[in-house]
Amino acid sequence: MTLLALALMGLAAGGVLHVAHASDAARCAWAATTAVVLLPTLVSIIKGLLRRETGVDLIAVLAMVGALALGEYLAGAIISVMLTGGAALERFAVARARRELSALLKRAPRVAHRRVGADIRDVDVAEVGLGDFLVIKPGEVVPADGILSSGSAVLDESALTGESKPVQLDAGTPVRSGGTNAGGPFELRVTASAAESTYAGIIRLVKAAEESKAPFIRLADRYALGFFGLTLALSGFAWFAGGSPSRALAVLVVATPCPLILAAPAALLAGVSRAAKHGIIVKGGGPLETLARAKVLLLDKTGTVTSARPQVVAVETFGPMSSDDVVRHAASVEQLSVHPFAPAILAEARSRSVEPSFPADVREQMGTGIEGTVDGRRVAVGQLAFAAPDTPRTPELRSIKMRTAVEGSSSVYVSINGSLAGVLLIQDPIRPEAPRALRSLRAAGVQRIHMVTGDHPDVAELVGDAVGVDRVFAERTPEEKVEVIKVVRAEGITAMVGDGINDAPALALADIGVAMGARGATAASEAADVVLTADRLEGLLLATRIAQHTRRIALESIFVGMGLSLVAMLFAAAGYITPVAGAILQEGIDVLVILNALRALGGGGLITPKRPEVKGLAQRLASAHRSLRPHVSELAALAARLDSLEPADARALLERLREMIETKLWPHELEEQQTAYPLLGKMLKDEDPTGPLIQTHHEIHRLARLLGRLVSQLPPEGPRAEDLRDLRRALYGLHAILTLHFAQEEELYSLFET
Repeated sequence: MTLLALALMGLAAGGVLHVAHASDAARCAWAATTAVVLLPTLVSIIKGLLRRETGVDLIAVLAMVGALALGEYLAGAIISVMLTGGAALERFAVARARRELSALLKRAPRVAHRRVGADIRDVDVAEVGLGDFLVIKPGEVVPADGILSSGSAVLDESALTGESKPVQLDAGTPVRSGGTNAGGPFELRVTASAAESTYAGIIRLVKAAEESKAPFIRLADRYALGFFGLTLALSGFAWFAGGSPSRALAVLVVATPCPLILAAPAALLAGVSRAAKHGIIVKGGGPLETLARAKVLLLDKTGTVTSARPQVVAVETFGPMSSDDVVRHAASVEQLSVHPFAPAILAEARSRSVEPSFPADVREQMGTGIEGTVDGRRVAVGQLAFAAPDTPRTPELRSIKMRTAVEGSSSVYVSINGSLAGVLLIQDPIRPEAPRALRSLRAAGVQRIHMVTGDHPDVAELVGDAVGVDRVFAERTPEEKVEVIKVVRAEGITAMVGDGINDAPALALADIGVAMGARGATAASEAADVVLTADRLEGLLLATRIAQHTRRIALESIFVGMGLSLVAMLFAAAGYITPVAGAILQEGIDVLVILNALRALGGGGLITPKRPEVKGLAQRLASAHRSLRPHVSELAALAARLDSLEPADARALLERLREMIETKLWPHELEEQQTAYPLLGKMLKDEDPTGPLIQTHHEIHRLARLLGRLVSQLPPEGPRAEDLRDLRRALYGLHAILTLHFAQEEELYSLFET
């Protein structure tokens, strides 16, 4: 900025002196201006040549040297202003946020609670030594690696591993630093100092990854060598053919690649501004241009592909009590729980419109369960060994255990007066917009999409299949995620998307790091090049489209500017343009290409047009899905229990499900088909997906009618053994098609909810 200010002042001072008829002083001012800019630029060029790097500034340096040699000082001053102005604009466009990892360091604990005998003393973390006993209080970050010395502990290690479920640890289990205590206080025997612990290692890994990341090569420099050779050839020809060095200088002046120097930074800066309007923070023009060329995408799972907000996905009952009653009793005691699953259970109660009672005599065993008295009954919620320790391991319980292992879900058991009443299955759901966003990214030019996660392979593969990735890298530590980045970079320019501390090293090393910043993952945001402040994967699609749109305009401006400069060079070689006239003409070309580059501020149809009525309708129908989902899960739950139920109870439950389908489910589906589908079809036009959804409605209606007829034909005492097979097939069929149908519709509605 200092050089630009000096160049402007020198050019203006020379102009004032020239108007005042002090021509010699004006020439001196212009010559001094040229020299002031030439010297540091020449030093920079020489350093670049020693590194075997050729930039577009080299032509400008030759033009300024020629201007000084031939006494064309005004032309030299004008070139100086153009050159320093372009450099200032580029520095502003490519400036990155500082990456000193202040968030990581801020999160790192400063104080540890060391137990010495019966006393607990607060000491600086740096003073913690091997063999010390530390007390970790609820909500605190573990400051050093160690061994759990007493009792049990519940740790939230999602920031380290990406695993969304809290980890239950028993005495004698190794504990890594960086996890958050999600249970009661526990004691840790230190096995590694804070400086040598897991958390400190991640910080060092991020720094090393940033240092090893390849430097950005500015867009203009990629075309510099060819243009430089052409300029020298045409300049030499003009000197030889015209016999005048002034012609050669005029060629150099009009060839001064200000369209190259100015157009790309101006367009990229406009693109950065455009992205910021949509909640996408791009740390400079370089990352935006790199994102436009990305061919490989790596995704973290928890918090990126999934929402990182646990939800109840199914309720299984083991007695006469309905699933609504099981949820109500569980929610009643969970109102006073601090466990991470408590909000999910309370949300399930709200979605079922059941009102919890306020519990009495509540006792919580951190990380294991909570119990209390609800309406005169003793209710326990938590692990099976806590809620109903005397319950025999029946086939139903073994089935639930297998299901949770395969699906990656968690089971929360509910007992009433010591008898097992039901189990809530809780899962971290896939973002509704994720499959569609990834398909659109492929259409935008991303060739390979992989998922890399610290989660279990079974869970990771299940999620990867659901969203359509090419490959899944499971059970990867932060160090191993970095190794994955190094491997897949051979496939093309690589973008990494993540949201946790465990993703920060990979984000720093990837060609372009993208952080999902809405959940407060500051460490990932510090290490990333792009931060999506809206907690939706569609932001990545929008950022990619903006980047591609911006790069296309930047290249267009560059080639238009180079083409105009080439035409001017031909006229200058023929003697029709003087050096000063060439400098002024070049300024006109600069203005033209910058105006064209600023078109990147416009959207160009980058965002799906939204209408208020569609947004409101989509939100209302998505809310209806949330209220219907518990009833849908009951279809499979009842099918699994038909054998064990008394015939009269089975008939009552079947009658209730039939009534739900006829009075709630089917009217909802008809409303969607009559109101939402036409609007969605108009908005998505050629991409209209409603045809297959209507066919799914036909199948839902067929199965619903079949179930209704089977129930209506049951004898008064309930289903007989020969009825169970057909009932079970209808129930399972309805559950499967409704689950798929809801997922398809929610993916569409997610486009218009925000």
